Amino acid sequence: MSRPLSLSSRAEALQPSLTLAISARAKALQKEGRDICSLSAGEPDFDTPDFIVEASVEALRNGMTRYGPAAGDPHLRELIANKITSENGIPTSAAEVLVTNGGKQAIYNLFQVLLNPGDEVLIPAPYWLSYPEIARLAGARPVAVPSSAADGFRLDLNALDAAITPASRVLVINSPGNPTGRVLSRDELLSIAELMRRHPRLVVMSDEIYEYLLEDGVTHHSFASLAPDLQDRCFMVNGFAKGWAMTGWRLGYLSGPESVIKAASALQSQSTSNVCSFAQQGAVAALTGPRDCVQTMAESYNRRRSFLVSGLQAMDGITLVPPQGAFYAFPQLPDGCGDSMNFCRRALEEEGLAIVPGAAFGDDRCIRLSCAVSRETITDGLHRLNRLLKAG
Repeated sequence: MSRPLSLSSRAEALQPSLTLAISARAKALQKEGRDICSLSAGEPDFDTPDFIVEASVEALRNGMTRYGPAAGDPHLRELIANKITSENGIPTSAAEVLVTNGGKQAIYNLFQVLLNPGDEVLIPAPYWLSYPEIARLAGARPVAVPSSAADGFRLDLNALDAAITPASRVLVINSPGNPTGRVLSRDELLSIAELMRRHPRLVVMSDEIYEYLLEDGVTHHSFASLAPDLQDRCFMVNGFAKGWAMTGWRLGYLSGPESVIKAASALQSQSTSNVCSFAQQGAVAALTGPRDCVQTMAESYNRRRSFLVSGLQAMDGITLVPPQGAFYAFPQLPDGCGDSMNFCRRALEEEGLAIVPGAAFGDDRCIRLSCAVSRETITDGLHRLNRLLKAG
C-alpha cells in the first residue's frame, strides 16, 4: 500500500470554512430524515432578477462562450468604474477595476500581490471568517483587533493603533459587516483615516459587499470617499452576490490604484483567467437595469432582520447589538453556555437547529444567525434556540 502524499505547509495550515461544514452536516442529517431548521445561510434567498438572467441567456445565444480579457469585459469594467465614481464618491477609471470570480477572489488576488512573508494584516474582530485564511495563504500573519458586544462591537482605535507594527501592511474594514451587521459611521471612518495618515506604509482594504442592505435611516460611506488624499492606498472589494442575489454567478470586483490592479490582473491571467464571459453580461444588465429589485430585497431583509432581533432580545441572558445592515444577527450567549462550537453542535444534534459558531468569526462568546430565510423559518429557529437555552 502506497504512503499518502505529503501536503504543503500552507495546505496543512489551512482551515476549512466552518459555515460550509455546518451546512454539509445539516444536509446529511436531513437526508437521514431529521427535521432541520437552518439559520446559517450566508446568501440571499431570492432568485436572481429575471432581466439579469435573460441578459446572460441572450449572451449565450449570441455565442459569447469564448475566452475574454483576464481583467474582465471592458464594458463591464467601465460600468463598474462609473458606478464607483457616481455612487460611492470615489473617482475611478476602468483601468482601476478588476472583475473577479466573486469577492473572495478579489481579496485573494489583492493579498497575493501586496503581501510578503512576515507582513501583518490587521483584522477588526468579529470578522468574516475567510480574511485570516486568505492572509495566511499569502504568507502573512493575521492580527485580530477584538471588540465586544458589551461595547457595541465598536472598533477601539487605541487598540488598533497599538496593534500596528513595522510589519503591518493591510487594514481590513468591512461595512456593513459580516457577522455583526454593524455599519461604520462617518466619524469612525474619518478617525481611521487619521490613523492611516500616521502610518504611511499601511493600506486599507474596504469590503463593501453588503452596501445595499441597510436598515432604514442608516447610510453607507465608502472609506476612500471620505479620505481622497489616501486614495492611492485604498482598495475596495465588492460584487453582485448580495445586492442582486447572484451568489452562484461568482461576480466580484476589486478597485484601487492601477499599478496594483494590473499586477492582480496578471495573477488572475495565470490562475483562473477571465470570469465566465456570459455571466459578465448579467452584471452589465444589473448595473444598467432598474434597481427596484435591489430595494425590494433590502426592504424584505429589513423586516425579517427586525423580527429576528425582536425574538432574540426577548430571550433571557442574550446580549445583542442590533444589526444595521447585511442579513445577520450576532448575539452573545448567556454565561454558562460554554464555547460557541459546542453550543452550535448541541443546537444541531439536539434541536436540529443549524447556526454558526462565533469562533469562526473571532468571538467564541457569540453565534451567528441569518434572516435570509422565511419568517416561518426564523420563528421556528427562535423557538428551537430558546428551548436549548432553557435546557442549559
